[in-house]
Amino acid sequence: MVCEQKKELVEKLGVHFENTYRLAPVAARILSFVVLNGRSGTTFDDLVTKLGASKSTISTHLNHLLGLKKIVYFTKSGDRKKYFIINEDSIVLSIDEMIESWSRLRELHVEIKMYKQSQNSEESTADTLKFDSEFHDNYIKFIDDVTKSISELKVKILEMQTKKLTQ
Repeated sequence: MVCEQKKELVEKLGVHFENTYRLAPVAARILSFVVLNGRSGTTFDDLVTKLGASKSTISTHLNHLLGLKKIVYFTKSGDRKKYFIINEDSIVLSIDEMIESWSRLRELHVEIKMYKQSQNSEESTADTLKFDSEFHDNYIKFIDDVTKSISELKVKILEMQTKKLTQ
């Protein structure tokens, strides 16, 4: 049961990672498998066996995920294997990317709103042809709210990471 449930979750989470991070399907499944294995990590051989992909495919995508800093690895004393785990910093990096993207989008909506307001102030514009800026006001507020919320989550994640380091 657990094995089947894990397979389903690897697939669902993999689809999410494909769309969110624009990863190739195998890379997304590797990342999903690593996430679901937790702190114990997963080995190269585990990934080949469990995901049913070739060694070269797994190797290529592991190196890509390492390059993207989505995963890291550790070794165990006396064991030559690498154990891959999620890079906890990747969540914080993703949050930073989201905030930056939302900031650019916010600036664009402010600029569009200002343009529309300037067009509305021209005397030649009939009242029925004037722009409504309510959408932009609401969208800017939404971006501000979601940015505040995700920033609070980032602070909590960083606090948890710091707490783990001091234990």
